[in-house]
Amino acid sequence: MSVVRDGYIRPVDFRNGRVDMTHGSGGRAMAQLIDELFIRAFDNEWLRQANDQARFAVRGGRMVMATDSHVVSPLFFPGGDIGCLSVHGTINDVAMSGAVPLYLAAGFVLEEGFPLADLERIVRSMAAASREAGVPVITGDTKVVERGKGDGVFITTTGVGAVPDGIEISGDRARPGDRILVSGTVGDHGVAIMSLRENLSFETTIRSDTAALHGLVAAMIGAVPGIRCLRDPTRGGLATTLNELARQSRCGMLIAEKDIPVRPQVAAACEFLGLDPLYVANEGKLVAICAADDAPRLLAAMRAHPLGRDAAIIGEAIADPHYFVQMDTSFGGRRVVDWLTGEQLPRIC
Repeated sequence: MSVVRDGYIRPVDFRNGRVDMTHGSGGRAMAQLIDELFIRAFDNEWLRQANDQARFAVRGGRMVMATDSHVVSPLFFPGGDIGCLSVHGTINDVAMSGAVPLYLAAGFVLEEGFPLADLERIVRSMAAASREAGVPVITGDTKVVERGKGDGVFITTTGVGAVPDGIEISGDRARPGDRILVSGTVGDHGVAIMSLRENLSFETTIRSDTAALHGLVAAMIGAVPGIRCLRDPTRGGLATTLNELARQSRCGMLIAEKDIPVRPQVAAACEFLGLDPLYVANEGKLVAICAADDAPRLLAAMRAHPLGRDAAIIGEAIADPHYFVQMDTSFGGRRVVDWLTGEQLPRIC
């Protein structure tokens, strides 16, 4: 005869269970999911307080805050998943100001029927990415929507950080004559997603470049404190990012196609799919703009970091009343690199 312990509650079945409406009801099932998954995965002194908010110490300097929602499809892809992506993406948005990322908050919208095994895998991936980056998830929220009214899981992350005194990095600070640098090969993330969707296979697996870039940014600022602009070229890719910076800084941009690093397999996949790698999303790369005299030193600092080994100087800011981005092509001509029109790759991040 089996004996049931007093106060015993059956553990959450992460192997075979599925999300149901009770996981978002605010009752016992929701408390169990939070205790047995989220708090265990993200365990830290702030979460253990079990409040609806987190109280934390503020460092000196100016505070930075960024928020981002993640809706990638498929949820799991070569090189990552929606979990680590949601951590890396928000850390990078904070870091592009020159800030030191400090804390994260995470919000989950779960669809009824979503496998708990997949949710556990995603949360553990987030926790690993958070620990590796040294940026803890200190508060969060979970909601469940009816079957058919979501798409498995959506994750929103918010990050806060502190900018050291004397650092002034902003998208409006580029000046004619400044040099444009990129930290590595472009298009890896978007092509990894699209290759999986289309069941394309190549001799070498194309993997997402998703990564937290704040360590690279710190090394860059250590070498060149006067960096003008930083931006991570996510949705819309390198082309759209340069157009954003050109408009903010009220100058033009001139880049050289031959200097833009693109992996051969990514270029081949883009050609097959009819995509332009300049417009394909990245999740572990950044664009930097600095004074011409600082460019060699900044490039050396980037290449000395594991996430900047393939860094390159790809062009310069120019005087242009129309704020156009132009590219000298490999064929010897010059063309305008316009804003992304429409959406090349839906649900990419």
